[in-house]
Amino acid sequence: MQSNISLNASRSSAIEINKVLKNTYMLLSMTLAFSAVTAGVSMAMGLSHMAALVMTLVSFGLLFVVNKNADKASGIFWIFAFTGLMGASLGPMLNHYAAMPGGPSLIMQALGGTALIFFALSGYALTSKKDFSFMGGFLMVGLIVALIAMVANIFFQIPALSLAISAAIIMIMSGLILFDTSRIIHGGETNYIRATVSLYLNIYNIFVHLLSLLGVLGGDD
Repeated sequence: MQSNISLNASRSSAIEINKVLKNTYMLLSMTLAFSAVTAGVSMAMGLSHMAALVMTLVSFGLLFVVNKNADKASGIFWIFAFTGLMGASLGPMLNHYAAMPGGPSLIMQALGGTALIFFALSGYALTSKKDFSFMGGFLMVGLIVALIAMVANIFFQIPALSLAISAAIIMIMSGLILFDTSRIIHGGETNYIRATVSLYLNIYNIFVHLLSLLGVLGGDD
């Protein structure tokens, strides 16, 4: 009797985890597509870098709103508002790279590279079923160090440091894809809106910094 109850509980837990996974990847694909649309609109409108900065700052504020409303129906609205603004904020940067010789190709390479990293790492986490929770502390420390270096480089403007920061952030976000996917698989994250936000930010940052690296290697000053 006790073994049957335990088995039923295990099945119920597996069903719930699969539901969270399915909803997360569905919402993630929708928010990424919406971000692509708003980025395209932003490019077409020729928005300035100042406008992009304002949208980024508003997005950070919306991030708290999304997390606060993640358990409510309104959370869906707020996550689209958040990802829409994040996508629109990319417009000026994308226009900058698109204007470079071979720029459109660089953007497509960054998109392809980002997709490859995400599918490879999330696929590995899903198939291996490994628990990557042990990486949490290390990744958080790495992220803090990278943010401090980014702020410092605003003043020092050292090209080599910019390259190192971008490479480090790509590595950290790659680790976070493993960490966040593992949390869903092992029941550490049961809210698909919060799970989507985490994975979205990982993908967003990988794309931005991979494009930056490719831009430098492609001849961007």
